[in-house]
Amino acid sequence: MTWTFTDDVDVFLDAAGATMAARPAENTLLLTVTATLRDSGPHAYGTEPPVLGWWRGAGGEVTGALVRTPPFPPVLGAVPPEALGPLADALPLPGVNADRETARALAARWPRHRVDEEHRLYRLGTLVPPSPAPPGRPRTATTADRALLVDWIRAFGAETGQPGDRAERIVDERTAHGGLTLWEAGGGPVSVAGVSPMVAGTVRVANVYTPPGLRGRGYAAAVTAEVSRAARDAGAREVLLFTDLANPTSNGVYRRIGYEPVGDRLLITAEPR
Repeated sequence: MTWTFTDDVDVFLDAAGATMAARPAENTLLLTVTATLRDSGPHAYGTEPPVLGWWRGAGGEVTGALVRTPPFPPVLGAVPPEALGPLADALPLPGVNADRETARALAARWPRHRVDEEHRLYRLGTLVPPSPAPPGRPRTATTADRALLVDWIRAFGAETGQPGDRAERIVDERTAHGGLTLWEAGGGPVSVAGVSPMVAGTVRVANVYTPPGLRGRGYAAAVTAEVSRAARDAGAREVLLFTDLANPTSNGVYRRIGYEPVGDRLLITAEPR
């Protein structure tokens, strides 16, 4: 039983790709991050090379994986409990992004730590579009919307505590595959929702944003329902999204349109002694 690490995404996917794809909901972050590394290169998230690791159980099969793209903490997918001690011994962990139980188990090994974020993963069940629907209609974003979208993605990052330095890349990459949808009302865009490219039959809704002055009118629910419907129609077996548990409004919106909770993830940072 051992961990193996590499900075080569192709080597990693050869070893762990099938294992991750077999449980796409639990491994959704790893699947999308490694897809980005494969398509955009090893420095897609920062100047340092990624750290990609997989755990082989007693029978030699791969049963767990992680991805770290500095400066971000390691992201763990589905990892068996017996792999956590060897992981902590093998790899310096400045923090962790993992399911609640795994994150807590690793954090218990650190003298001090803080919980920075708590997210809930949802899976689309039966889609229930908002009724009555708000005024307006959806349309796919184009390169002509780039400046507005970059501003909105940066604003989304500022509100959710995410760095805004990748806003232009996010907009360009998602616009290129039709992955950003605008809701238009009153003659202009009022809300946006994005979806990741399909990986292992799964897409994830992300970057749902409505400017503050336009909130409370149902635009976010409508545009999220639209991108969810389109993903299903395009053949996605799973449509997922994350919410911040500190935001009861967004959690309520997504549940009303048919999203069902799967589990929680914590972002925990190890603090110095």
